[in-house]
Amino acid sequence: MADKMELDAGFSCPVPVAARDAVLLGHGSGGKMSADLLRDLLLPAFQNPILARQDDQAVVEINGLRLAFTTDTFVVKPLFFPGGDIGSLAVNGTVNDLAMGGAAPLFLSLAFILEEGLPMDVLRKVIESVSGAAARAGVQIVTGDTKVVEKGSGDGLFVNTSGIGLVPDGVRLSANQARPGDSVILSGSIGDHGITILSQREGLEFESPIESDTAALHTLVADMLRATNEIRCLRDPTRGGLSSSLNEIAACSRVGIQLQEDAIPIREEVQGACEMLGLDPMYVANEGKLVAIAGPAAAETLLETMRRNPLGREARIIGAVTDAHPGMVTMRTRLGTSRIVDLLAGDQLPRIC
Repeated sequence: MADKMELDAGFSCPVPVAARDAVLLGHGSGGKMSADLLRDLLLPAFQNPILARQDDQAVVEINGLRLAFTTDTFVVKPLFFPGGDIGSLAVNGTVNDLAMGGAAPLFLSLAFILEEGLPMDVLRKVIESVSGAAARAGVQIVTGDTKVVEKGSGDGLFVNTSGIGLVPDGVRLSANQARPGDSVILSGSIGDHGITILSQREGLEFESPIESDTAALHTLVADMLRATNEIRCLRDPTRGGLSSSLNEIAACSRVGIQLQEDAIPIREEVQGACEMLGLDPMYVANEGKLVAIAGPAAAETLLETMRRNPLGREARIIGAVTDAHPGMVTMRTRLGTSRIVDLLAGDQLPRIC
């Protein structure tokens, strides 16, 4: 036994231990370090019932109106990439956070943090992109702010957007409402955005072009809500990918979620890139996809409705909510085995949104 104890003492855990005395990139990953930061520092400081729901937006009632309110900051690198840029990404991302609460988006704020020396043409292109994306989404930019920091104190351009939307009567979506027997529905293929950003950042080229899937999903959500009132929860799997979104739902609802690997759509070129780079598509960011938890009786109707919308044409049922292993996401693999789909400690790819 003594020999065994000496041997064990010589091993070290390969999992990175989060530093507690400094902020790391992993704290913005949407994984375990982000969850720890939220649980240990942010939630205790600002405790209230609305924040405790930990949804992508706050739904508040004012004079009989239910309003959704959200904010997001975008630090993507590079600023421009196939399929989008930081401007359209900011608008679409904020619209989607409102939509995941069932809200029709109405108004956005827009704030820039600019680094001294940023070419004015770059700023002009981003503003034009914001304007175009807002027009396509049917929202107005109604307020904002601009700050400039010294050269070397930023990274060109950061964007913050906040949004307000109106939640229809009877719509109450939240991550704590999943129930055993519910279906898990994904609107389309995963990993497109994250692999696009990685390829641009690292100068990688693939035989087939890969583009970001960034898109405003509120029209798809509106179609879904008209089709059924059996939707429990919606999430757009951005930072941390599909894994983080489903783990959040499992934890908040205290249920298990079991996925079928062969049901999850992944483009061949994205799958190939992930295999080449040693990445797991389950943790790669998306910017134009959603995952829905819905009652089993409504699943097929909801699936048909989603497939009639261009943004949900590839929608599939990818799994089910169970009462086994509460708080855990598992996957039945193509080989017939099961594996745990846990949160990553940090991030495979920082600064993707």
